[in-house]
Amino acid sequence: MAADSYLVRAPLLDPKQKVIGYKFAWQKTGESDDMPGEAELRHLLTFVAEHVVDARLGLLFLDAVPAVLSAAALQSLPPASTVLVLSRADLVEEDHLALAAGLRRRGFGLALRDADLACLEADETLLPLVTHVELGANHPELAAINKLARNRKIPLSVVVNQFPGWREFDACALMGLNGIFGNICLTPRPPNPGEKPSPQAVLILQLMQLVQDNADIRHLEKILNQDATIAEKLLHHMNSARFGLDGRIESMRQAVAMLGYKPLFRWLSLLLAITSKSGFSPALLQAAIIRGRFIELLGQGLLHKSEADNLFVVGMFSLLDQLLGIPVDEVFRLVVLPEPVALALRSREGVYGPFLALAEACERGEGGAAALASALSMDAQRVNQAHLAATVWAQNIKL
Repeated sequence: MAADSYLVRAPLLDPKQKVIGYKFAWQKTGESDDMPGEAELRHLLTFVAEHVVDARLGLLFLDAVPAVLSAAALQSLPPASTVLVLSRADLVEEDHLALAAGLRRRGFGLALRDADLACLEADETLLPLVTHVELGANHPELAAINKLARNRKIPLSVVVNQFPGWREFDACALMGLNGIFGNICLTPRPPNPGEKPSPQAVLILQLMQLVQDNADIRHLEKILNQDATIAEKLLHHMNSARFGLDGRIESMRQAVAMLGYKPLFRWLSLLLAITSKSGFSPALLQAAIIRGRFIELLGQGLLHKSEADNLFVVGMFSLLDQLLGIPVDEVFRLVVLPEPVALALRSREGVYGPFLALAEACERGEGGAAALASALSMDAQRVNQAHLAATVWAQNIKL
């Protein structure tokens, strides 16, 4: 069963909506809320350990049971950024406590799931081992436990597990709490009435339309030079170490000629996503980048390169209305996208739609990914590897 499981990531956010880590789990295939079994948790530890050895993803939260505290995969996971989540009942027996103490000495974090205030005030054996407490957003003692944690001599962090929505996130952010927001892509903030794209966003959309129309490079250069910030960012992008160019690029014309129209369109879609001035969410931007890279990786080898290049844009644009705070039809009015891209965004159909639908399914904790992957003739391993690779890649994007 574990080999057919699909990875789900839930971002860990700080009060400013910056992603500071992730909680990884397997997607549930039924209605049960029971904890995964030992075999599934071992498989998850092994998979994550194989793919994040050198990755910088922040804190990694992983559910655990006592039987996996001695798993071989823990030798490969980075202790300082790995937090194993257990219940109080998991750490009652002396041998389990001994395993937990050994992991703490090696630098691993331990989180206590759904603790209560009385336990935290009284349990002198367990609490010195605990680095985090994982609580629901509606936990009746959340504020009191947060106050206790802040006043303890031994550091203890309170982490909210799964915000139901932005109202709960905002309330916890006011208390300075970090938390896991697994359904962030499905929980848009209410749009501001009458919100319009910023002048910079309009300019970027104009540039994207010119690229779509294969406009003369001199015309593109003229438009690019209208905004010093965009021009500076493009030159910085082209002169970064990743391109390994012999000499510096000094003009917009050089930059566009060297980069090419399709990569320029892709870069502009990234830039467009960060232009919102109202309610901008770094976490949502990261989710859009992951989604774009995820489906791009899924399409490699299945689509012609000229088609696969569009997948990244499909992923980015699928969250653009939330990022900009405007209806998606307003975006379509300002830039005419290729029909297969527009079809994928509107109805999840066409050549790109099934890839986007699969990526979206992998953002949900309940089932759905397996059938969509099967329709694309993909197995869980390929999907999971692309998912985690996209998450790592997005963490290193600099705009």
